[in-house]
Amino acid sequence: MHKIVRLQKTAFDAAAEVASLTAGRKDIGALVTFTGHCRDEAGALAGLEIEVYPEMAEAEIERVAYEAARRWPLEALLVIHRHGEIRPGEPIVLVAAAAEHRAAAFAAAEFLMDYLKTAAPFWKKTRRNDGHPGDWVAAREEDDVAVQKWQTAPGKS
Repeated sequence: MHKIVRLQKTAFDAAAEVASLTAGRKDIGALVTFTGHCRDEAGALAGLEIEVYPEMAEAEIERVAYEAARRWPLEALLVIHRHGEIRPGEPIVLVAAAAEHRAAAFAAAEFLMDYLKTAAPFWKKTRRNDGHPGDWVAAREEDDVAVQKWQTAPGKS
């Protein structure tokens, strides 16, 4: 399985990344992608500041990517997550899961995003337009509930 995990400060072109991942591949029957973008929260947000210890985060995301490959028959996997200053409208994260069949691609992409939203070692702080100090972004209850289904799933789903 071809796997790429990358942390970076610069924006990425999701379409170009996916095209590179799948170029010349004839074994991929399904490709599921998710791109998360920074919102402006109805004009209140100037952006996000995402802090990370890159070596630790990359190793942890690699571990979870291997877990996805263990659970589902994947042909390729791509995870890009940005850190540093991110402005509204800019991409934050890209997950692409490629498999022979769609069920594995959908499940792996959802598994990875649920992990990234709840347990990946990133710290996010909002930057507000009104000059007030931003807040640290806390995990949402619905994200914690979503990730629980993967903890009870035995072996391959």
